[in-house]
Amino acid sequence: QLHLMESGGGLVQTGDSLTLSCEASGRTFSNYAAGWFRQPPGKGREFVSAISWSGGNTYYAPSVRTRFTISRDDAKNTVYLIMDNLQPDDTAIYYCAAGQQPTPIGLNLLNEEAYDYWGQGTQVSVSS
Repeated sequence: QLHLMESGGGLVQTGDSLTLSCEASGRTFSNYAAGWFRQPPGKGREFVSAISWSGGNTYYAPSVRTRFTISRDDAKNTVYLIMDNLQPDDTAIYYCAAGQQPTPIGLNLLNEEAYDYWGQGTQVSVSS
């Protein structure tokens, strides 16, 4: 079992930056791809960003591509999401997830169904 714990959320103003961290425990984290998803108030969960198990490939939702950066430090069993120029529309609960690669047939790292393990989430609120 892989356990994931997010941290780093908070209340910020428009244009501010935050760095979310997701620390893994229980299994060898370097064997897993990792992703960030978010759930805005009153909406469903959506893809934000993902990184392959090797760290060599990264993926972003169009709305965050120029503002967010995903990275991983397997020595620390941690994946990060650096969020710059935050906007009110970024307000959401942010979830970290981990899944094996290759992903199941018909799925990719942008799909929730590709992930086996999830954290509890951390709240990010951006005031205008």
